[in-house]
Amino acid sequence: MSARTSSPILERSDSAAARAGGGDTSSPARRKRPVDWGRTAEIALLVGPALLVFLAFVIFPIVMAAYYGFYRWQGFGVPTDFVGLQNYLTILQDPSFHDALRHNAIIVVMSLVLQGPAALLVALLLNRRMRGQSVIRVLIFVPYVISEVVVGTGWSLLLQSRGAVNGMLEKLGLGALQQDWLSDPNIAMWTLLGIITWKYVGFAVILFLAGMQGIPQELTEAAQIDGASYWQIQRRITLPLLGPTLRIWAFLSIIGSLQLFDLVYIIWGQYVAATAGTSTMATYMVVNGRNAASYGYGNAVAVVLFVISLIVALAYQRFVLRRDTAGALTERNSR
Repeated sequence: MSARTSSPILERSDSAAARAGGGDTSSPARRKRPVDWGRTAEIALLVGPALLVFLAFVIFPIVMAAYYGFYRWQGFGVPTDFVGLQNYLTILQDPSFHDALRHNAIIVVMSLVLQGPAALLVALLLNRRMRGQSVIRVLIFVPYVISEVVVGTGWSLLLQSRGAVNGMLEKLGLGALQQDWLSDPNIAMWTLLGIITWKYVGFAVILFLAGMQGIPQELTEAAQIDGASYWQIQRRITLPLLGPTLRIWAFLSIIGSLQLFDLVYIIWGQYVAATAGTSTMATYMVVNGRNAASYGYGNAVAVVLFVISLIVALAYQRFVLRRDTAGALTERNSR
């Protein structure tokens, strides 16, 4: 009697435990879902063109550059003079490439040091209500939208030995401050950093202002009610919440500094850049590759530049952007 009455309860509990533990393989939820060919076709239609463009203009050139880097090739015909890793060994042993790599490292660090604080201070200033705010924003952002060719040509004319800058210093009675801004190795790098800061600080300002617009106003109002000063609010609220924007800007600045070419090549040319101490890996690639009719060697330099940029980007994403990407992935997975 007791056995018969308890068996249905045991059976129900066993079946519930099996479903909770995933043992019920006959459940419709556990069956393999049929392929939604309409959704698959829609994804292929939307992603396909972009994927083809990416393969054609990014992956394929990288593969071909790596292929030509194994040959001594002058840029025409089928490469036949296979040299293996000789081009890469020459690059790693060339003191000129070491100098260019060091210059890129200096530009990376100093761009962050100079542009970051300056852009942050200007953004904090423009984030407050003030007269002529829109005009100031436009004036700061204008250098960024000007073509690098125009910027390079203009500054090269202004900074010549008898250019407008030295002429203005002489008119003001400051002739002792006249310098050979472009040719002196002790000054040329600082000249380049000044031009880069002038051109790209506007982009950082606009980016920081956009990030500040996303900070809830209620937080600053609550801090003001609690008696926090303006700088305490910026330190405790604005800067921490602006962290993702700062990290993204720093990433863009680092990659751009590693690939810097146009301003250096336009202002200093292919030969003066090396003697003035402003050569970069990109200018080294053009001078020793295309201009020297050694396209195999130039492709090898391009591969080295790509590998260095890729390693820096992956390391930055792994150790700096980790908290941002982890939060995004966690939010996505929770949905």
